[in-house]
Amino acid sequence: MERTLSIVKPDGVRKNVVGEVIGRFEKSGLNVAALKLISLSKEEAEGFYAVHKARPFFGSLTEFMSSGPVAVMVLTGDGAIKKVRDIMGATDPKNAAPGTIRKDFADSIESNIVHGSDGPDTAAFEIGYFFSALEILR
Repeated sequence: MERTLSIVKPDGVRKNVVGEVIGRFEKSGLNVAALKLISLSKEEAEGFYAVHKARPFFGSLTEFMSSGPVAVMVLTGDGAIKKVRDIMGATDPKNAAPGTIRKDFADSIESNIVHGSDGPDTAAFEIGYFFSALEILR
């Protein structure tokens, strides 16, 4: 059973698609093991995205992620990391496959509705960033 982290970003919360995003994950066979709605400070967003600190989009990304509430969740299931990434679609919604979250709801490469861990090590860090072991049910 694999674990991964997903975040419905501020644009997804504003568009009121949190339930739709979770529903798509659940319909694919994934289970929600932890879920909460939070607001990130700029500093918390910078800590979460520290791996991208040297990239040109770091400032705008962390500003965006701290612009409103986000829904953070731990998802579990066989092949959860790949499954979540497939359901999300390509980072740029213009390149996302039809029926994916980003193709259906995203406005741009940065305002792209949802985040998902890209590998097991990243998932472990990201889950630990937002959740204690006691908050994860499965």
